[in-house]
Amino acid sequence: MTRLCSGRPGEVYNVGGGSEKRNIDVVKKVLSLMKMGQEYMEFVPDRPGHDYRYAIDYSKLRNELGWTPGVDFDTGIERTIMWYMENQWWWRPLKERLSGESKGFWSGQG
Repeated sequence: MTRLCSGRPGEVYNVGGGSEKRNIDVVKKVLSLMKMGQEYMEFVPDRPGHDYRYAIDYSKLRNELGWTPGVDFDTGIERTIMWYMENQWWWRPLKERLSGESKGFWSGQG
């Protein structure tokens, strides 16, 4: 049995990448990888409690179970974007359905 399988029942283990990023930097990275300019960014007013960054402390997972990320952020985000670009068959029907019949749901009116 590996250490990864020896977690304690009921315990919470955060999974993170050890790569704290500001939201704006992630958006700029995604646009760059998609060969799109920053004119595609839309800024909206901040909402109460708005998060400017996200970071997960996965030290308990690393220390107790020996887990570490197998892919760094830049590689992972590039692979993720490439997968979505190469597998539009998977997400495009959902997007088309949601932009039509369920539009009110996303605007809070459905």
